[in-house]
Amino acid sequence: MAGDEGTIAGRVKRFAQVGGTVGGLAARLAGQRYLGIGIDAKRHAADLTAALGGIKGPLMKVAQILSTIPGALPKEYSQQLAQLQANAPPMGWPFVKRRMTTELGPAWQSRFESFQHEAAHAASLGQVHWAEGLDGQRLACKLQYPDMASAVDADLGQLRLILGIYERYDRAVSTGDVYQELAARLREELDYTLEAKHMRLYACMLGGEAGVSVPVPIPELSTKRLITMTRLDGRPIARVADEPAEIRHAVAMAMFRIWYRPFYEYGVIHGDPHLGNYTVRADNGINLLDFGCIRVFPPAFVKGVIDLYRALQNDDEALAIQAYESWGFKRLSREMIDVLNMWARFLYAPLLENAKRRIDGGESGQYGRDVAEKVHKELHRLGGVRPPREFVFMDRAAIGLGSLFLRLKAEINWYELFHDLIGGFDADELGRRQARLLDDVGIALPDWAPQPNIRPENDTSL
Repeated sequence: MAGDEGTIAGRVKRFAQVGGTVGGLAARLAGQRYLGIGIDAKRHAADLTAALGGIKGPLMKVAQILSTIPGALPKEYSQQLAQLQANAPPMGWPFVKRRMTTELGPAWQSRFESFQHEAAHAASLGQVHWAEGLDGQRLACKLQYPDMASAVDADLGQLRLILGIYERYDRAVSTGDVYQELAARLREELDYTLEAKHMRLYACMLGGEAGVSVPVPIPELSTKRLITMTRLDGRPIARVADEPAEIRHAVAMAMFRIWYRPFYEYGVIHGDPHLGNYTVRADNGINLLDFGCIRVFPPAFVKGVIDLYRALQNDDEALAIQAYESWGFKRLSREMIDVLNMWARFLYAPLLENAKRRIDGGESGQYGRDVAEKVHKELHRLGGVRPPREFVFMDRAAIGLGSLFLRLKAEINWYELFHDLIGGFDADELGRRQARLLDDVGIALPDWAPQPNIRPENDTSL
């Protein structure tokens, strides 16, 4: 379907749909900056959030992500956009029939024993329908909304406008790499063939974890815009917050390992810890449900994360500088290092204390807000910083998971969990393991990855 690849007409239509909403934000920021026109930022942020909440597509997802990046938007907007949930009303049955016919052909219904007309879930880029295979297997079919490629192109144009004007208004954070990272990940999310590979990737990485289930993609019932997978049932994780402490702590520990074991063993992280992306099984294990936003990191980046932890643990300034420079920070003054360490100490704090504790050590409601505001103020005073693009989804994961752990009221020895993951870390071995695994599941190897065709003798692992 031509529109799915991004047409001029589709982009024009999308600009018309979202241009007024986003243009209003840009115009008001510009007016405040250049004309001295005051705006009621809190009220306008609420209006913007209400408008975006009814728009299907990537802009809503981007708004959620931006709300977690310190200094990317004014705090009034961050606080409001953090409330966005990907729950736009689903498309109806006539739409579903047309789209399924496009993806699987006119006789598509004969390939299922049953197919539920009403959507079970609706999100920003597509909606999910329950189905049953001809063999009786229970299935979930995720069908992408039409013309999403055009929506991504148009919404990214609007995003560049927002970030560009705001950066002129407040230079604390240079957003060029932030934009590039968001654009790359959003375009990847449109490729359901790649998402199926991500499912297989996570099934391999977490194969030994009893506390997690990963759906299995069904290739013969999937396309680039439709992914059919085995159905995993569970209760919403939000309900766990009201359950006994034993259950809350078990879920929190499982979530920690599910997110960070792939990172420290394979350099891979799930960049979208949204509440709708996982459910809790009857035995309190975790179902991972969405694999569109996956980030693969160079082994040197993972090493830098551990190096910075050791630097903070041992008050080693030289090692901290080495870690920052390995990530691409340049020309760092002593004052700038102190500010970056302020944010790092906040993120690492639960991992530095060998004791059971809450993730924030207290009772605050919005994870990281006060620290982020202080860091932003200092960055502005020092002339700003350009964060490496890898930090977009690392921060997203850390803040998203931290907020979840707060919601679960989890009191855990995070130090022990972390040290269990990083013990015996070897960057070269991670690189070889990463390359072999990506090659085995059919994901293109990054430029930094070694060729996996020569394995050590007697090595049968992935």
